Amino acid sequence: MTTIALSTGSLYSYGLARVFELAAEAGFDAIEIMVDDRWDTRQPAYLRRLSQASGLPIAAVHNPFLPHVPGWPSDPVGRLRLSAALAREVGAPLVVTHLPLRIRGARVELIGFRASRLMVPIPLPGESDYRRFLLNGPARFEAEESVVVAVENMPVKRLLGRELDIYALNRVEFLATLPHLTLDTTHLGTRGLDPLIVYERLKGRVAHVHLSDFKEQEHLLPGNGHLPLGQLLERLTRDGYSGAVTIELGPEALLAEDEARVKERLRQALLFCRDHTGR
Repeated sequence: MTTIALSTGSLYSYGLARVFELAAEAGFDAIEIMVDDRWDTRQPAYLRRLSQASGLPIAAVHNPFLPHVPGWPSDPVGRLRLSAALAREVGAPLVVTHLPLRIRGARVELIGFRASRLMVPIPLPGESDYRRFLLNGPARFEAEESVVVAVENMPVKRLLGRELDIYALNRVEFLATLPHLTLDTTHLGTRGLDPLIVYERLKGRVAHVHLSDFKEQEHLLPGNGHLPLGQLLERLTRDGYSGAVTIELGPEALLAEDEARVKERLRQALLFCRDHTGR
């Protein structure tokens, strides 16, 4: 039976305890922890207390994609190893991890002009080692760490009207070589790919799903974009998919400035999933 979880990243502008509380009130089955620079997101005893108090198990731990996480290793493989240890300590069977970066965006600010974010080629220490780690396959790592490593397909950006892929190995052909995947629907939308078609190709490897819609903007509420998310959920159900489907939105999509609207939209997202999975 599919578990329907909420990513804490959906409301990263809220405190973690508040996100657990809102997810439990809305009726979610579980939580996915987005690890970031806040210690609250990566201290196992505190996470276990939140899980016990809310009645929500932790379905997955999302490896931090920030380059500098206080107190954690600077290299991507080292951060992944700590995320795996955290997952074991909180009872999560799976770690979500991103593909390696090719280039990073820098915030450029000139006096008298509005600050803007540009994609520029900045050296990225450790990314080449992380790339080799993925090319060699994480199966040995999974066995050593007793956790599933589900690599997530990533979005593309637009620069002067042209597609710009800031991630290495971000191709369906490469993803098809990995043992376990996180299928992110909105990221497929940025590439103009149909999640149903991609799922059919990769479904033997899909261990986790990030569900959100796309229509020029990423991480929209299901039903607010043009992706066939209902059909995807129905296909997952028919195929006997037993992993988690995590609602991963943005605070803007949930109207985070108004808690009442957040509650309404969380229930709406959950109902969408229930309607299409028969739960």
